[in-house]
Amino acid sequence: MNKVATWIGITVITLVVVAGIGWWLIGSDWRALLSDPPQDTNVLFWSQSQRDVGFKMMDKLPLLVKSSPIKTSANPRILPDGEKLKFDIDMDAFFAKQSLSGAVILHKGMIRYERYGVGHSPEKRWTSFSVAKSLTSSLVGIALQEGHINSLDDNVSDYIDGLKGSAYDNVTIVQLLTMTSGVQWNEDYTDPQSDVAKFNNHVANDGLPTIVSYMRNLPRAYPAGEQWQYSTGETNLIGILVGEATGQTVAEYLTEKIWQPFGMENRASWLLGLDGSEISGCCIQASLRDFARYGLFVLEDGKIDGTTILPEGWFDMATRKQADIGRSGEGYGYQWWTFDDGSFTARGIFGQTIFIDPKRQLVVAFNGNWKNATNGELNRQRFEFIDTVRVKIDQEG
Repeated sequence: MNKVATWIGITVITLVVVAGIGWWLIGSDWRALLSDPPQDTNVLFWSQSQRDVGFKMMDKLPLLVKSSPIKTSANPRILPDGEKLKFDIDMDAFFAKQSLSGAVILHKGMIRYERYGVGHSPEKRWTSFSVAKSLTSSLVGIALQEGHINSLDDNVSDYIDGLKGSAYDNVTIVQLLTMTSGVQWNEDYTDPQSDVAKFNNHVANDGLPTIVSYMRNLPRAYPAGEQWQYSTGETNLIGILVGEATGQTVAEYLTEKIWQPFGMENRASWLLGLDGSEISGCCIQASLRDFARYGLFVLEDGKIDGTTILPEGWFDMATRKQADIGRSGEGYGYQWWTFDDGSFTARGIFGQTIFIDPKRQLVVAFNGNWKNATNGELNRQRFEFIDTVRVKIDQEG
């Protein structure tokens, strides 16, 4: 009996040791996630600590949500180091107040500032949220250049059969891009009954893609083209439209047309809805450097190996004010937030940003995890910081 008890004790101790080693080897992100796992995919109502980890690992949770790969380039574009920008403000305090997981500043293609927080690092991914909208917009431009889309003035329902007979029947592609369709939509991130909270969980029973099935039942609120109204659902329709026009998923099209040829360095992914379609108004997982590289792609007018892959003047139109959003000096372009001084930004909830200033050849990319999906004061402070960067660039002459 003593020998049996001894062997049982040794076995238990061994299992505990092995489990302890395994727990350590899975890494700090997995340990944090498993200690406090989210119960569903609705990130709007996760705790901040769950988001700190979950935003790094969205595509590693296939039981919650699946994803499509966005493949890396065989020849990553080098981002050379430039002279480091020095700031008079307390950057530790700025990072803490902004809940930043990372900041990258590129000037003339060189890294002038780079820093990470909340356990993030250059090679790790972070989810984009609505920053993806601006990338989806570029795919429309490429499809137009390649002849898959005839004109931005075409009706959306000419490309998405499931929208025929709905409020989208006489909505054009350009009205989708500028969010001026006039179709009713509620984007309130604090309301569990809003459209933005409900549409991802919609179960289609009509044989249509989930987003088409949901959006075709929405009523009209304004005449098409007359009123700007922010709608993630409509960017998701743009993704369906690109897929119908090109015969490729948006993840495949992004990989083939931008991600690989422009030299994106790290593995990326695009989250899928319940029906297996990419959620094109949201949810690209990528490294912050690759988000900044996309800023360079835009800054360089979509040129790859000296040739633009977009229609002539695309970014001049896409990043110019096309719709009035009711704020002085600001507007909305083709899925870009615009400023009257010529700068523009891709923006996502919880503090995701790619800011681009063509006059200064400047790209500023942030990833973060604000306590709430939107925060006007934190957004104001962020753009005050960007103004500080621009002043420093100007002072350098």
